[in-house]
Order: sequence, then structure tokens, then C-alpha cells
Amino acid sequence: MEALPLVGLIAVSAAVAGAARRTPVPAPLLLVVAGLAASYVPGVPDFHLDPHIVLPLVLPPLLHLAALDSSYLDLRANIRPVALLSVGYVLFATVAVGCLAYLLVPDLPLATALVLGAVIAPPDAVAATAIARRLGLPGRITTILQGESLVNDATAITAFKVALAAAIGAGTSWGDGLAEFALASVGGVGVGLALMVPIHWLRKHLKEALLQNILSLLIPFIAYAAAEQVHASGVLAVVVVALYLGHHSYQVDFATRLQEEAVWKMVAFVLESTVFALIGLQLAIVVGELGDYGVGESLWYAAGVFIAVVVVRFVWVYPATFLPRMLSRRIREREPETNWTAPLIVGWAGMRGVVSLAIAFSIPLTTSSGEDFPARNLVLFLTFTTVIGTLVVQGLTLPSLIRALKIPGRDVQAETLAEAQAQSQASAAAERRLEELLADEGNRLPEPLEQRLRTVLERRRNSVWERLGSVNETTGESADDTYRRLAREMIAAERDVFVDLRNRRVIDDEMLRKLLRRLDLEEAAAYREETA
Repeated sequence: MEALPLVGLIAVSAAVAGAARRTPVPAPLLLVVAGLAASYVPGVPDFHLDPHIVLPLVLPPLLHLAALDSSYLDLRANIRPVALLSVGYVLFATVAVGCLAYLLVPDLPLATALVLGAVIAPPDAVAATAIARRLGLPGRITTILQGESLVNDATAITAFKVALAAAIGAGTSWGDGLAEFALASVGGVGVGLALMVPIHWLRKHLKEALLQNILSLLIPFIAYAAAEQVHASGVLAVVVVALYLGHHSYQVDFATRLQEEAVWKMVAFVLESTVFALIGLQLAIVVGELGDYGVGESLWYAAGVFIAVVVVRFVWVYPATFLPRMLSRRIREREPETNWTAPLIVGWAGMRGVVSLAIAFSIPLTTSSGEDFPARNLVLFLTFTTVIGTLVVQGLTLPSLIRALKIPGRDVQAETLAEAQAQSQASAAAERRLEELLADEGNRLPEPLEQRLRTVLERRRNSVWERLGSVNETTGESADDTYRRLAREMIAAERDVFVDLRNRRVIDDEMLRKLLRRLDLEEAAAYREETA
């Protein structure tokens, strides 16, 4: 691909994603719709979704970031529902949707139908996470959706390989399939476990900022490639490593955390924007390659497959939610109560995404005998329409469904209270430590500097409590909000003076950059407190 069209794709995708933040429509949906519209605009290049690029180069960093932002403790607490969805549901959907497609489409071989089932079985990590966070879903539902989308790609890719081997005539049995699944899952987890500790050690001991950022960007690709090299699941290796690094991120130098956060936010924004735009841009390519199947006929099949995908998810989700609770007293005691609304949300949040399309495009053109792969073009079309259908239909209606069901969101007041209590305990410990240090003659400070340390500590202790208090009747701000606003105004005034001194050649540019960096760090700290 030429450089200019690729740069244009990234730039336009980022612009659309940025515009989406000013609308009630989630960015993934707006990007897909924009891609659909652009696919028929004259002069827009054909952007083929290459599985050799998406799977090893796009999927690892997106999974890595999603796992870093997930909670290992929350996932462990919800391991049963996550496993039932990420493994059980994917295998069930592969067989159920495949068999329904086999009955729906005349002359569609069963092996090809199962390939289709495996391709469209896994919900998308990026779409599920983006929409769940934007809607402010309850923490447990968000954790379950995140956990499912982190692991289900590994299950689907393995199921796809087994079904594909049967479809192309490579010869495989149930025993071979189970062995491959075991190798992929156990091997992927094993590679992740082997890599996570040395990588974390290296992150803690690297002091050069440039090397720290390079290592951070390489980690998902290293984990994915290492696992795939031994025919294990690269997806699981990436997730295991990222969960460990995220859980132990407090052990890394603060500067590394700040830098990595900024770098990964940029990488994720660019990749997510480009990926969803690419989904929409496949329309003209997929329709143009339908071959013997007419568009009208294929649309009827697409509607049937879409309905099957939606129904099959509910057929699995409701029994998987309530049957274990009915059969096990231990589960009832350990897990919180639930009603019919939570599985309804989980069932309706099964949007498909770029992984399904990438897997579909990796289907070979011919079988092992040299014949054309049966109904390959139709499988691509049905995958595309299912992805678009779930993103648009379910993605657009999910907010309304949540509002109609009156699903309670996150309790901001309770979270702020918990934050304040945690900060109070930490500040008390810091105060005791400060007194211990100041009691040592080697740590004596002038009284103004001692008081500054105590003032900073008191400011940190009170800032969260102030968010729970009354607001200014004139501005509508809490005292903490006003403090941060005034601090930013003071920093801006200092910055203007530094720039003026540079312009008058009182200080040089190197000194200006040093002074501005100090102010930038202070402003960044205030901004993080404000947006936390």
C-alpha cells in the first residue's frame, strides 16, 4: 500500500473519532458508518483488510491495552462467568450458528458453515469496552464483558483452525481438535507466565526514558510472536503478560507510568479509529466479490445469520447465568444476586468487530485438492454484514435499552467516599513517616520547608473530601475545583513570563524548555486529579 492513502486513512479516521466525542454516538459506530459511506466515494482507494497485518500487528497492542486497563482481581472474582462466555459461548456459537447457517443456505457445506460460525463467534474487545465505559455500566457487567473479549479471540481462532482443516480437506478429528485447543490455551498461558516476570524486571530496572517506551511498545508483539512460534495462542500470551504488568504497575518508576500512559493512549486512539473505519471500507470489496451469489439473495441469508447470532447468544447467556446459581449453593453465596436485566445487557452487548473480518479474509482461496474454497465469497459477505449489523443495531440501541431498564450505573458518590477514606489512611501513614524522618538530625529542614511538606500532605488529604462537600453558589464549583482552576491560572501566568524572558533573550531556549517542563508536570498532575 502506498504511504499517502494510509496517512490519509489514519488522519480522517482520527478526525471522525475526535468528532464523535462531541456527539452521543459512540466513536466505533460513527467510524463504521463513515467507512461505509466512503467505500463508494469515487477516488477513495481500496483498503483490503489483510489478516497478516491485523492479527499479528493490530490485535496484540489493542488486547495489551485492554488487559492493562482491566483489573486482575475483578477478573479473578468473576472467572466463572468470564470463562463461560469466552470459552463456552464461543464454542457453542460456532456449532449453533454454523448448523443454522447450514440449514439456511442451500448447498452450503457443513464444514464451511462451521468455519463461518467460528469466524463470527467472538464479540469484539474494543467495541464492547468502548461502549460499556461510555455508558457507565455497573462494574461487574463491565468486568465480565471485558474479560470475555480478552480471551474469546483465542478460542475462536483455535475453533476456526479446526473447522478450516476439515473444510479444506486437510483431515482432522475431534481428538486432533481437542489437542490443538489444549496446546493453544495451555501453551499461550505458559508463554505468558514465562515472559511476564522477566519483562516486569526489565521495566523496573531500565532508567532510560527512550528505552522504556520502546520496550513498552514491543511487549505485546514479543508475547504474541513468542507464543505463535510454538503454535500456542498469542492472544492468551499477550493478555497474561498485560494483566501481570497492570497489576504490578505500582512497582514501576512514576515517570515510566506517565510516559507509557501518554504513548498508549495515542497508539490506542490511532489503531481503534483506523480499525473501525477499515471495517466500513470493506463494503465495496466484499460486495464486488460475491460472485455467483446475488446481492438480494445474500442479504436474505445475512438477515438470517444476524438473527441467529443474536438469538444464540441469549440462548447461552441466560442458562449460563442462572443454572449454576440454581445448582450450586457455593456460587449463590460467593457471587452477588442478579436478575433478568443483567444477562439481557450482556446478551445484547455482543458486538462483533475487526477480528472476525480478519479471520474471514484469511480463508484460503482453494482447498487442498486445488478446487475453489466452497462459498468463500458468501462467508466473507455474511461475516461483514454480521459485524456491521451488530455494531449498528446493537451498538445504537444499547444505550436506550439500558435507560429503559433503569440499570443503575456507577455510584459516583460512593466511589468518591471510598477514595477519600483511602486517601485519609494513606495521608495518616505519610504523616507518621514524615515525623519519623524529621526526628532524624540528618533530615532537619528549615521551618518553612517543613511546613510546606505538611501543607502538601494536608492538601492531598482534604482534596477528595472537598468534592463531597458543598459547591460555590456563584460558579457551581467545589473548593477543590476552584483550587485547581486558580492553580492553572497561576501556572499560565508563570508560563507567559518565561516566554517573554526568552523572547527578550534574557534566557535561552534550553532554559525555557527546562522551566516549561517543570510547569507542565505540575499542570499535568492537576489535570489528572481533575479527570480521575
